[in-house]
Amino acid sequence: MDFDFSDDQRLLKDSVDRLIADRYDFEQRKKYANEPDGWSRDMWARYAELGLLGLPFPEAAGGFGGGPVETMTVMEAFGRGLVLEPYFATVTLGGGLLRHAGSERQQAALLPQVAAGELKLAFAHVERQSRYDLQDVGVTATRDGAGWLLNGEKSVVLHGDSADKLLVTARTGGSRRDPGGIGVFLVDATAGGVSRRGYPTQDGLRGAEVSFANARAEDVLGDPGGALPAVQRVADEAIAALCAEAVGGMAAMHALTVDYMKTRKQFGRAIGEFQVLQHRAVDNFVALEQARSMAMYATMMAASDDAAERRQAVSAAKVQIGRSGRHIGQEAVQLHGGIAMTMEYKVGHYFKRMTMIEMLFGDTDQHLAVVAGGGGLF
Repeated sequence: MDFDFSDDQRLLKDSVDRLIADRYDFEQRKKYANEPDGWSRDMWARYAELGLLGLPFPEAAGGFGGGPVETMTVMEAFGRGLVLEPYFATVTLGGGLLRHAGSERQQAALLPQVAAGELKLAFAHVERQSRYDLQDVGVTATRDGAGWLLNGEKSVVLHGDSADKLLVTARTGGSRRDPGGIGVFLVDATAGGVSRRGYPTQDGLRGAEVSFANARAEDVLGDPGGALPAVQRVADEAIAALCAEAVGGMAAMHALTVDYMKTRKQFGRAIGEFQVLQHRAVDNFVALEQARSMAMYATMMAASDDAAERRQAVSAAKVQIGRSGRHIGQEAVQLHGGIAMTMEYKVGHYFKRMTMIEMLFGDTDQHLAVVAGGGGLF
């Protein structure tokens, strides 16, 4: 099996790596985090100029026709840089829903705006009681003439505080956990009846609690009662993207730790000369490569039309990412010592992001249950 990048993919990787190296060192990231939105609008414009915001969209909709491999390349680089901008929320989640559930009219109207950096999206799907169950939807959508009115609350809406439009899962029929009767509705974030409370998340990004009180939807994506398969597919693609981001973060943590072991001295020697610590560094490298392999597997399977096969693959990858991320993060903190827990040093920020990634779209235990329930991978 050929895992080499094509010429275009290598060019993309070089461009994104160079951008992150030049514009996203740790001091610059701290400045971006202190901007009003908690991220840099200047960097957002640069992503648009490079074509990153339209990367996975069809060329007919102003995109570049990229696939999961291109998304993996970008997300891994963003993981190394601890990127703060709402790329995942807007392009992977919002753009993914438009690609898989939106009509040609909706894609033609909205995706070019996303690609140009003019439209930010957020996917409002989590509710306080739902945990990781995508079909546990309590927000309701009721007919009102030719439109829909939404009522209820959504939690932990990633970058929901700065989004221009929200893509909201809401129930049009059935009971709270029925797989049928779920639609995805497009709502203007400033519409009447929409209330948002933004806050920083533990990893330095942004989230929001969003409530709807007879909020009128602008549009509905696809079948108002049959959106769950598209939502599940986007969630699988999102998990693959998060796995790639996590690999980038783990690789950076491992490199920082190895460099520190070469310079930190104890008993007159660099601590990296002690064999027991060398063994721990090797264990970290093994965990990193295991995570990288599974992230690549998830990327390969993300485009599969076989929902069960795709789900098994991304769940298995998420399990390995969760385990490797926790192992490498804990080891990085322990091998650095107290400095790793300070806000002024980068390792702790990586570990926070790894912890958050483990919790997004299902934690390690939940995905392990999915893999076990499906009889394993092979």
